[in-house]
Amino acid sequence: MSHLNFLLLLLQFSLFFINHVQALTSPSDISALKAFKASIKPSSIRSWSCLASWDFTSDPCTLPHRIHFTCGVTCSPDSTRVTQITLDPAGYSGTLTPQISQLTHLSTLDLSENSFFGPIPSSISSLSYLQILTLRTNSFSGSLTPSITKLKSLESLDISHNSLTGFLPNSMASLSNLRRLDLSFNKITGSLPRLPPKLLELALKSNSLSGPLSKSSFNGLSQLEVVELSQNSFSGTLQSWFFLIPSLQQVDLANNSLTGVDIAKPGSGKGGELVAVDLSFNRIEGYAPANFAAFPRLSSLSVRYNRLRGKIPVEYGKNKSLKRLYLDGNFLNGQPPPALLTGSSGISGSLGNNCLQGCPSSAKLCLPSQKSNAICKQTYGGGRGRPRS
Repeated sequence: MSHLNFLLLLLQFSLFFINHVQALTSPSDISALKAFKASIKPSSIRSWSCLASWDFTSDPCTLPHRIHFTCGVTCSPDSTRVTQITLDPAGYSGTLTPQISQLTHLSTLDLSENSFFGPIPSSISSLSYLQILTLRTNSFSGSLTPSITKLKSLESLDISHNSLTGFLPNSMASLSNLRRLDLSFNKITGSLPRLPPKLLELALKSNSLSGPLSKSSFNGLSQLEVVELSQNSFSGTLQSWFFLIPSLQQVDLANNSLTGVDIAKPGSGKGGELVAVDLSFNRIEGYAPANFAAFPRLSSLSVRYNRLRGKIPVEYGKNKSLKRLYLDGNFLNGQPPPALLTGSSGISGSLGNNCLQGCPSSAKLCLPSQKSNAICKQTYGGGRGRPRS
């Protein structure tokens, strides 16, 4: 064989190989990607963005991506199926196409920090391999489609900072592998349904959720570590079971309408992990809960701006782990425990704006100043130390 014939044969083989690899990606996946891009306003696709590189004259999964599909798409090792869509925060504006359901091997869908709008399509329930769904900081609206609870592989769901409305689906507990749920900064209403059993982190702050916190909603959540439910309208008494959730570490229930809190001492395997609690800006009445001091790892406690009365529990001064204590803005009276005011305590925070005596303004913990005698007399029906009957 001549040298020229060999070169021609090599060229033919190369052309055959190139044509072969150009059609690796599943046709249904290519169709879905085309529909996905078509649902986004062309004017919002910047020349330097990931989507601008999505040129379907090339195969999305063929490697290497030197010119086309340079980012935003990840494929399976055999280059046949799309497994991830992770868009850059380039200000894309458009809707999420129902044809996203054709990407049946998708494990990650991340469209965060863009300008997507409209409802989340119910067809998303077809993505049986989906593990991470991140749609935060967009303008998605409508209620959270119940079909989303069919995603049995889902481990992380973040649709915070959108415009979702309506109730949470009653079938939320069907998300049997969900570890992290963040629907904060939406307009969700109603009460909490039963929650997914494997949750580690629950964040629903700044919505319009209401009603009491029911034990049935948290039933079986033995791995729950973080609860962020601030800036809602939860009401009633927070019962003792709540702080005894076995793995609970951080609780933020500030800016709600809670009227009471019942705290039991932690027991074996119950409540011993609690580190930080924020119950500020509620309507909690009664005495400051002394049993908070029994939590061995509690380092931060805020019950500021409620309606607490009576004395500050001496137990607070004996808890060696407590480093931040905010009780300001209540109607606490008497003298604060001396251990809180010594420089060696290492406690920061505030006991100000109460009805305390013997809380010197020279102590930072006593700032701001206490309420006027007139307000305290009105509260206690006489002197600062005698509660009104």
